[in-house]
Amino acid sequence: MHRTRIKICGLTRSEDVQFAVSRGADAIGFVFARSPRQVSVEEAARLAAGVPAGVLRVGLFLDQEQAEIERVLARVPLDVLQFHGRETGAQCSVFALPWLKAVAMEDEYSLERAEGNYAGAMGLLLDSHQAGQRGGSGRVFDWSLVRSAAKPLWLAGGLNAANVAEAIKTVQPYAVDVSSGVESAPGVKDSGKISEFIEAARAADKLIAGSEINE
Repeated sequence: MHRTRIKICGLTRSEDVQFAVSRGADAIGFVFARSPRQVSVEEAARLAAGVPAGVLRVGLFLDQEQAEIERVLARVPLDVLQFHGRETGAQCSVFALPWLKAVAMEDEYSLERAEGNYAGAMGLLLDSHQAGQRGGSGRVFDWSLVRSAAKPLWLAGGLNAANVAEAIKTVQPYAVDVSSGVESAPGVKDSGKISEFIEAARAADKLIAGSEINE
């Protein structure tokens, strides 16, 4: 049975990291770009140390200098880099780690362009598009813009417990990525919302598996 991976992003507190891991999160995201959820190198190192083997530690960056990213990597044991800005494929590839590239889903050709521009990515993270804004907006985009792709697709943009099942059924992504949808305040995760989100995602996987068996 296909199991949609779940990434909880924008974590700033050790208790939230531990709870997300205990509920079955597959990846934990730390924001190093300027954001209400930004963590310092010292905070991230402490939080990452509490993530067990088998759970990906993802660092989010946005148009930051190579030297700045390398300073983070010297202190924080990250497994994956996630780029949200105007970075080129070459800029994303200089680090000795797999990486994701966020794609602002502006139109039906956004994914196709990203596949061509970021051939070295381990996957593409599909997010909503807002003119003049970079990084996540916390808003849902039109899922009908998503087509099949050669690379694993990580679906983001306004996901929460109420819509993640429909998102999984519609897009059938490799992974779903949530931040504000499981918060009580920016950077402060809500344990109830995390549980509901993960339960809804797992329920969607079971429904899809059941429909495939019956076909």
